[in-house]
Amino acid sequence: MEMNVTRRQFLKLSGAVAATLAVVELGFNENEAKAKANSFKIAGLKPTPTICPYCAVGCGILVYSKDNTVVYTEGDPDHPINEGALCSKGTTVRQVYTSDRRQEKPMYRAAGSSKWEEVEWDWALDKVAQKMKETRDRTFQTMENGVTVNKTEAIACMGGAALDNEETYLLSKLMRAGMGLTYIEHQARI
Repeated sequence: MEMNVTRRQFLKLSGAVAATLAVVELGFNENEAKAKANSFKIAGLKPTPTICPYCAVGCGILVYSKDNTVVYTEGDPDHPINEGALCSKGTTVRQVYTSDRRQEKPMYRAAGSSKWEEVEWDWALDKVAQKMKETRDRTFQTMENGVTVNKTEAIACMGGAALDNEETYLLSKLMRAGMGLTYIEHQARI
């Protein structure tokens, strides 16, 4: 009885036999592998899902944290956009939080000054609100060519990729209706 085996069938069969022998001969122990998994740095940590802040794609990321620091990040395999895959920027997103070069307080450079100074958040937010109000009050137009416009063209708003649809909607409503801005843009063009 003659057996005709194609080259492809021979390679498949050889590969399957080699893999089986390697697992059996090397003594792979599934229980031992599971026991070692408990010593991984993320073992026992609950992942927090988030969205990558870098571009407008909106890839899902799982963040593992412990003792108020980020331990590990990975792509979210259940996210419909990236299905667990991340680009090189998304893969290193952990450094946004853990880098020693990260600015943790707002910086302010006074008019005419050549150096930046660290300021408190409350002071910085009050300063931004004050400047926005001053600019809006100074440049607000109620009428243009006999038509009510209620707008200012001296302030612009730029949304970012980390904002979801609802946040972008609320931001645009605040800027348009609340502030009277006409120059509103978003990185993702939502």
